[in-house]
Amino acid sequence: MIALMIVIGLVIGVLVGLLGGGGSILAVPALVYLAGQDLQQAVATSLLVVGITAVVAVLPRLRERQISWRIGLLFGAAGAATAVAGAAVNRQLPDAVTLALFAALMVGAGLRMLQERPATGTACAIDGGRVNWRRCLPRTLAGGLVVGFLTGMLGVGGGFLIIPVLVLALGLPMPTAIGTSLVVVAINSAAGFSAHAGEVPLDVPVTLAFTGAAVISAVAAGRLGARMDTPRMRRWFAWLVLAVATLIATQLLVELLT
Repeated sequence: MIALMIVIGLVIGVLVGLLGGGGSILAVPALVYLAGQDLQQAVATSLLVVGITAVVAVLPRLRERQISWRIGLLFGAAGAATAVAGAAVNRQLPDAVTLALFAALMVGAGLRMLQERPATGTACAIDGGRVNWRRCLPRTLAGGLVVGFLTGMLGVGGGFLIIPVLVLALGLPMPTAIGTSLVVVAINSAAGFSAHAGEVPLDVPVTLAFTGAAVISAVAAGRLGARMDTPRMRRWFAWLVLAVATLIATQLLVELLT
Protein backbone atom coordinates (compact mmCIF):
# COMPACT_ATOMS: atom_id res chain seq x y z
CA MET A 1 0.00 0.00 0.00
CA ILE A 2 2.71 2.49 1.00
CA ALA A 3 4.76 1.62 -2.09
CA LEU A 4 1.72 2.22 -4.31
CA MET A 5 1.07 5.58 -2.65
CA ILE A 6 4.70 6.57 -3.25
CA VAL A 7 4.35 5.80 -6.96
CA ILE A 8 1.12 7.77 -7.22
CA GLY A 9 2.68 10.61 -5.23
CA LEU A 10 5.56 10.78 -7.70
CA VAL A 11 3.11 11.06 -10.59
CA ILE A 12 1.08 13.77 -8.84
CA GLY A 13 4.22 15.74 -7.99
CA VAL A 14 5.28 15.73 -11.63
CA LEU A 15 1.86 16.98 -12.73
CA VAL A 16 1.82 19.77 -10.15
CA GLY A 17 5.41 20.79 -10.92
CA LEU A 18 4.95 20.82 -14.70
CA LEU A 19 1.35 21.96 -15.11
CA GLY A 20 0.68 24.06 -12.03
CA GLY A 21 -2.00 21.72 -10.70
CA GLY A 22 -4.01 18.67 -11.58
CA GLY A 23 -2.69 16.53 -8.73
CA SER A 24 -5.81 16.30 -6.62
CA ILE A 25 -8.01 15.32 -9.53
CA LEU A 26 -6.07 12.04 -9.47
CA ALA A 27 -5.30 11.95 -5.74
CA VAL A 28 -8.93 11.66 -4.60
CA PRO A 29 -9.79 8.64 -6.79
CA ALA A 30 -6.44 7.00 -5.90
CA LEU A 31 -7.06 7.39 -2.18
CA VAL A 32 -10.64 6.13 -2.46
CA TYR A 33 -10.15 3.17 -4.78
CA LEU A 34 -6.54 2.15 -4.11
CA ALA A 35 -5.93 3.17 -0.50
CA GLY A 36 -9.46 2.26 0.61
CA GLN A 37 -10.18 5.60 2.26
CA ASP A 38 -13.70 6.94 2.51
CA LEU A 39 -14.41 10.05 0.48
CA GLN A 40 -14.20 12.52 3.38
CA GLN A 41 -10.79 11.21 4.44
CA ALA A 42 -9.56 11.18 0.83
CA VAL A 43 -10.65 14.79 0.28
CA ALA A 44 -8.83 16.02 3.40
CA THR A 45 -5.68 14.05 2.59
CA SER A 46 -5.68 15.21 -1.04
CA LEU A 47 -5.96 18.87 -0.04
CA LEU A 48 -3.07 18.55 2.41
CA VAL A 49 -0.79 16.70 -0.01
CA VAL A 50 -1.49 18.93 -3.00
CA GLY A 51 -1.26 22.13 -0.97
CA ILE A 52 2.18 21.27 0.38
CA THR A 53 3.32 20.10 -3.05
CA ALA A 54 2.17 23.36 -4.67
CA VAL A 55 4.15 25.43 -2.15
CA VAL A 56 7.29 23.47 -2.95
CA ALA A 57 6.66 23.49 -6.72
CA VAL A 58 6.40 27.27 -6.84
CA LEU A 59 9.98 27.74 -5.60
CA PRO A 60 11.77 26.99 -8.94
CA ARG A 61 9.48 29.51 -10.68
CA LEU A 62 10.43 32.33 -8.33
CA ARG A 63 13.80 32.61 -10.00
CA GLU A 64 12.19 32.75 -13.45
CA ARG A 65 9.66 35.39 -12.28
CA GLN A 66 6.80 33.37 -13.75
CA ILE A 67 4.21 34.40 -11.16
CA SER A 68 1.66 37.21 -11.14
CA TRP A 69 1.46 37.66 -7.38
CA ARG A 70 -1.44 40.12 -7.29
CA ILE A 71 -3.65 37.98 -9.49
CA GLY A 72 -2.65 34.82 -7.62
CA LEU A 73 -3.34 36.29 -4.19
CA LEU A 74 -6.65 37.89 -5.23
CA PHE A 75 -7.81 34.72 -6.99
CA GLY A 76 -6.79 32.64 -3.98
CA ALA A 77 -8.39 34.98 -1.44
CA ALA A 78 -11.69 34.88 -3.32
CA GLY A 79 -11.48 31.09 -3.45
CA ALA A 80 -10.71 30.81 0.26
CA ALA A 81 -13.95 32.67 0.97
CA THR A 82 -16.07 30.04 -0.79
CA ALA A 83 -14.05 26.90 0.03
CA VAL A 84 -15.74 26.62 3.43
CA ALA A 85 -19.17 26.74 1.77
CA GLY A 86 -18.09 24.04 -0.66
CA ALA A 87 -16.92 21.84 2.20
CA ALA A 88 -20.28 22.29 3.93
CA VAL A 89 -22.08 21.13 0.76
CA ASN A 90 -19.70 18.17 0.52
CA ARG A 91 -20.76 16.95 3.96
CA GLN A 92 -24.42 16.97 2.92
CA LEU A 93 -24.04 15.02 -0.32
CA PRO A 94 -23.89 11.21 -0.57
CA ASP A 95 -20.46 9.94 -1.62
CA ALA A 96 -21.84 8.52 -4.88
CA VAL A 97 -23.24 11.91 -5.89
CA THR A 98 -19.98 13.69 -5.07
CA LEU A 99 -17.94 11.15 -7.04
CA ALA A 100 -20.34 11.44 -9.99
CA LEU A 101 -19.92 15.23 -9.96
CA PHE A 102 -16.18 14.73 -9.70
CA ALA A 103 -16.15 12.42 -12.74
CA ALA A 104 -18.28 14.87 -14.75
CA LEU A 105 -15.92 17.71 -13.87
CA MET A 106 -12.96 15.57 -14.88
CA VAL A 107 -14.53 14.90 -18.29
CA GLY A 108 -15.17 18.59 -18.83
CA ALA A 109 -11.65 19.52 -17.78
CA GLY A 110 -10.08 16.79 -19.91
CA LEU A 111 -11.98 17.77 -23.03
CA ARG A 112 -11.19 21.44 -22.42
CA MET A 113 -7.48 20.75 -22.17
CA LEU A 114 -7.53 18.79 -25.43
CA GLN A 115 -8.82 21.79 -27.35
CA GLU A 116 -6.08 23.50 -29.31
CA ARG A 117 -7.09 27.10 -28.76
CA PRO A 118 -4.80 30.08 -28.32
CA ALA A 119 -4.78 32.37 -25.32
CA THR A 120 -7.60 34.70 -26.36
CA GLY A 121 -8.13 36.62 -23.13
CA THR A 122 -7.44 40.34 -23.18
CA ALA A 123 -8.57 41.40 -19.71
CA CYS A 124 -5.01 41.29 -18.36
CA ALA A 125 -3.22 42.79 -21.34
CA ILE A 126 0.55 42.42 -21.11
CA ASP A 127 2.21 45.82 -21.16
CA GLY A 128 5.99 45.83 -21.27
CA GLY A 129 6.11 42.31 -19.88
CA ARG A 130 3.88 43.17 -16.90
CA VAL A 131 0.32 42.07 -16.17
CA ASN A 132 -2.32 44.79 -15.88
CA TRP A 133 -4.02 43.18 -12.88
CA ARG A 134 -6.47 46.04 -12.25
CA ARG A 135 -8.06 45.58 -15.67
CA CYS A 136 -8.91 41.95 -14.99
CA LEU A 137 -9.91 42.29 -11.34
CA PRO A 138 -13.62 41.39 -11.84
CA ARG A 139 -12.80 38.24 -13.79
CA THR A 140 -10.10 37.31 -11.31
CA LEU A 141 -12.47 37.51 -8.35
CA ALA A 142 -15.30 35.71 -10.18
CA GLY A 143 -13.02 32.87 -11.22
CA GLY A 144 -11.63 32.59 -7.70
CA LEU A 145 -15.09 32.33 -6.13
CA VAL A 146 -16.13 29.46 -8.42
CA VAL A 147 -12.89 27.52 -8.16
CA GLY A 148 -12.78 27.94 -4.37
CA PHE A 149 -16.26 26.47 -3.99
CA LEU A 150 -15.31 23.46 -6.11
CA THR A 151 -12.12 23.07 -4.09
CA GLY A 152 -14.05 22.73 -0.87
CA MET A 153 -16.81 20.54 -2.30
CA LEU A 154 -14.73 18.10 -4.35
CA GLY A 155 -11.37 18.23 -2.59
CA VAL A 156 -9.46 19.50 -5.62
CA GLY A 157 -6.75 22.13 -5.57
CA GLY A 158 -8.30 23.52 -8.74
CA GLY A 159 -5.23 23.84 -10.94
CA PHE A 160 -6.92 22.13 -13.87
CA LEU A 161 -9.66 24.78 -13.66
CA ILE A 162 -7.48 27.75 -12.73
CA ILE A 163 -5.14 27.53 -15.72
CA PRO A 164 -7.89 27.73 -18.40
CA VAL A 165 -9.30 30.78 -16.57
CA LEU A 166 -5.91 32.48 -16.34
CA VAL A 167 -4.97 31.74 -19.96
CA LEU A 168 -8.27 31.98 -21.85
CA ALA A 169 -10.22 34.49 -19.77
CA LEU A 170 -7.43 36.70 -18.43
CA GLY A 171 -4.81 36.37 -21.15
CA LEU A 172 -1.79 35.36 -19.06
CA PRO A 173 1.05 33.60 -20.90
CA MET A 174 1.13 29.87 -20.19
CA PRO A 175 4.34 29.91 -18.07
CA THR A 176 2.97 32.75 -15.92
CA ALA A 177 -0.40 31.00 -15.64
CA ILE A 178 1.28 27.83 -14.35
CA GLY A 179 3.32 29.68 -11.72
CA THR A 180 0.33 31.77 -10.64
CA SER A 181 -1.84 28.66 -10.48
CA LEU A 182 0.53 27.11 -7.94
CA VAL A 183 0.01 30.10 -5.63
CA VAL A 184 -3.77 29.79 -5.96
CA VAL A 185 -3.70 26.00 -5.46
CA ALA A 186 -1.71 26.41 -2.25
CA ILE A 187 -4.18 29.00 -0.89
CA ASN A 188 -7.28 27.05 -1.96
CA SER A 189 -5.93 23.78 -0.59
CA ALA A 190 -5.13 25.38 2.77
CA ALA A 191 -8.64 26.86 2.98
CA GLY A 192 -10.28 23.61 1.92
CA PHE A 193 -8.21 21.53 4.34
CA SER A 194 -8.98 23.85 7.24
CA ALA A 195 -12.67 23.37 6.48
CA HIS A 196 -12.27 19.58 6.63
CA ALA A 197 -9.70 19.41 9.46
CA GLY A 198 -11.03 17.75 12.57
CA GLU A 199 -13.86 16.06 10.69
CA VAL A 200 -11.91 12.93 9.78
CA PRO A 201 -8.64 11.34 10.97
CA LEU A 202 -5.71 11.24 8.57
CA ASP A 203 -3.84 8.03 7.80
CA VAL A 204 -0.42 9.34 8.84
CA PRO A 205 1.82 6.73 7.09
CA VAL A 206 -0.09 7.05 3.81
CA THR A 207 -0.15 10.85 4.03
CA LEU A 208 3.58 11.11 4.76
CA ALA A 209 4.53 8.70 1.97
CA PHE A 210 2.19 10.41 -0.48
CA THR A 211 3.41 13.90 0.42
CA GLY A 212 7.10 13.04 0.47
CA ALA A 213 7.02 11.42 -2.96
CA ALA A 214 4.96 14.27 -4.44
CA VAL A 215 7.28 16.94 -3.06
CA ILE A 216 10.42 15.25 -4.39
CA SER A 217 9.05 14.86 -7.92
CA ALA A 218 7.47 18.34 -7.88
CA VAL A 219 10.84 19.96 -7.20
CA ALA A 220 12.46 18.11 -10.09
CA ALA A 221 9.54 18.71 -12.44
CA GLY A 222 9.29 22.37 -11.45
CA ARG A 223 12.89 23.04 -12.42
CA LEU A 224 12.28 21.39 -15.77
CA GLY A 225 8.82 22.89 -16.29
CA ALA A 226 10.01 26.45 -15.74
CA ARG A 227 12.01 26.14 -18.96
CA MET A 228 9.86 23.91 -21.17
CA ASP A 229 6.80 24.20 -23.36
CA THR A 230 3.84 22.28 -21.92
CA PRO A 231 1.26 21.58 -24.70
CA ARG A 232 2.25 17.92 -25.07
CA MET A 233 2.23 17.33 -21.31
CA ARG A 234 -1.15 19.03 -21.09
CA ARG A 235 -2.56 16.65 -23.74
CA TRP A 236 -1.15 13.61 -21.96
CA PHE A 237 -2.64 14.79 -18.71
CA ALA A 238 -6.00 15.40 -20.39
CA TRP A 239 -6.14 11.81 -21.63
CA LEU A 240 -5.15 10.54 -18.18
CA VAL A 241 -7.94 12.60 -16.60
CA LEU A 242 -10.48 11.20 -19.06
CA ALA A 243 -9.30 7.64 -18.36
CA VAL A 244 -9.66 8.08 -14.59
CA ALA A 245 -13.11 9.66 -15.05
CA THR A 246 -14.14 6.62 -17.07
CA LEU A 247 -12.94 4.29 -14.31
CA ILE A 248 -14.87 6.23 -11.66
CA ALA A 249 -18.04 6.23 -13.77
CA THR A 250 -17.67 2.49 -14.40
CA GLN A 251 -17.19 1.77 -10.70
CA LEU A 252 -20.24 3.86 -9.79
CA LEU A 253 -22.33 2.10 -12.43
CA VAL A 254 -21.26 -1.34 -11.16
CA GLU A 255 -22.17 -0.35 -7.59
CA LEU A 256 -25.53 0.95 -8.78
CA LEU A 257 -26.37 -2.28 -10.61
CA THR A 258 -25.25 -4.63 -7.83
